[in-house]
Amino acid sequence: MKIKRLLNCSASDFASFDKLNLISSIAASAGRTILAENDVQLDPMTKGITNAEYVAAFGTDLILLNLFDFGTCEIKGIDKTENCIKRLKELTGRPIGVNIEPVDIEAKTLELTKTISQGRIASEKNLKLANEMGFDFICLTGNPSTGVSNNEIEKSIKLAKKIYSGVIIAGKMHGAGVSEPVIDEQTITKFIDAGADIILIPVAGTIPGLSEAEMSSLVNYVHSKEKLVMGAIGTTQEGSDIGTIRELALTSKRAGCDIHHIGDGGYSGTADPENIMQLSISVRGKRHTFHRMALSINR
Repeated sequence: MKIKRLLNCSASDFASFDKLNLISSIAASAGRTILAENDVQLDPMTKGITNAEYVAAFGTDLILLNLFDFGTCEIKGIDKTENCIKRLKELTGRPIGVNIEPVDIEAKTLELTKTISQGRIASEKNLKLANEMGFDFICLTGNPSTGVSNNEIEKSIKLAKKIYSGVIIAGKMHGAGVSEPVIDEQTITKFIDAGADIILIPVAGTIPGLSEAEMSSLVNYVHSKEKLVMGAIGTTQEGSDIGTIRELALTSKRAGCDIHHIGDGGYSGTADPENIMQLSISVRGKRHTFHRMALSINR
């Protein structure tokens, strides 16, 4: 079956997708898929709305929830419901994912790490809940100073493969407080062998020492293994100026990333909304950006 490219998908298309459909649709979009992260614990910029609705309105294709706690299942802007993820999909018309953090209590750390709640950790219980609640994808990664290691991410991929049926994204956007390379070919190989569908690679210019040539080499390596890549802007540069976003976006595009991620490090738990729009315009132009922004969730 020929799959519709995600670039042109509507809410009804997304609702009919399974894991393979979503992956194929991203691949068919030829490096023009936008993913925006948002913090579910912070109050949005205005009342009566979620941060997910904000990022959707400014051109996002895929929405990634950060700091979501499976113990409370609370999202600022949504009243308590039986399934807040089902409700969020109704409000945004987009595939929804969640960050889940593989904390390594034995990792050698560079800084004072912080303890996060059990509801955010990559446990069997939380991975099962991600499946039951209908998350379309999970991202096994770490927030700053959480002590998430690549070794623990690899273990969590293997666990997720057994109990979670959606798309698995894996990798770190920064060190997460651990003394180790953020990404290299050896780590990528381990993640792919463990069962990751999409590898997260920081965009050159977001972490110290990663050149565009090195990033491109890593992206090519992932593609040689027939997996997809998400280039991540996750070091609070998502709150910088439009010129910086444009440069990072084109770096990610030149490197060959399939998904272009922008983090939640703005003032109210999202990137500057105009930066989300600029990321989209830079990698796919105004026509596709405005189409995504204007497309009704009732289609």
